Amino acid sequence: MSTAAAPIRTGAVLADLLPASRARDIALVVGGAALTGISAQLAVDVPGSTVPVSGQTFAALLVGTSLGARRGFLSLGLYLVAGMAGVPWFAQSASGYAIPSLGYVLGMLLASTVVGALARRGADRSVLRMAGTMALGSLIIYAVGVPYLALATGMTLGQAVAAGLVPFLIGDALKAALAMGALPTAWKLIGRKG
Repeated sequence: MSTAAAPIRTGAVLADLLPASRARDIALVVGGAALTGISAQLAVDVPGSTVPVSGQTFAALLVGTSLGARRGFLSLGLYLVAGMAGVPWFAQSASGYAIPSLGYVLGMLLASTVVGALARRGADRSVLRMAGTMALGSLIIYAVGVPYLALATGMTLGQAVAAGLVPFLIGDALKAALAMGALPTAWKLIGRKG
């Protein structure tokens, strides 16, 4: 009986290293939604903005890269649908569909799918590629969230950028730095064990 680990196949994301089963996939999807909901509660108000700084964007991008495009999409889809149905797990325990920051959640759904697809192509294996992946994911979130904020609040696009983008850039850079270190390091540790 061999105790050697199976080689890590190309096209794998971190979640693929767990034994494959439908129960695993369901647990990962539900767990990713729960992680995003819990991370959303780590929120701080931003003066002059209806959108708080929260951990939910970091969680959404981490879920996408760790689970892959399909499970990332399903996980953030569950997060979105449950939150719209009344589960108070959007930022600051918000829920429903009439919140000005809902566009960011829609953007997270799309971003988690894109970063998950990139992770399948190895974007989570090096710091430099992870930096680009996180930047693209953040760009997608803002590309959906900022115009939605403008429409939902009656702001001009310039006002929405000032209230819903500019105050978050430093925090997003810090979140990206965390992800840039965490995921490539996880792959290196796994590679050493295998």
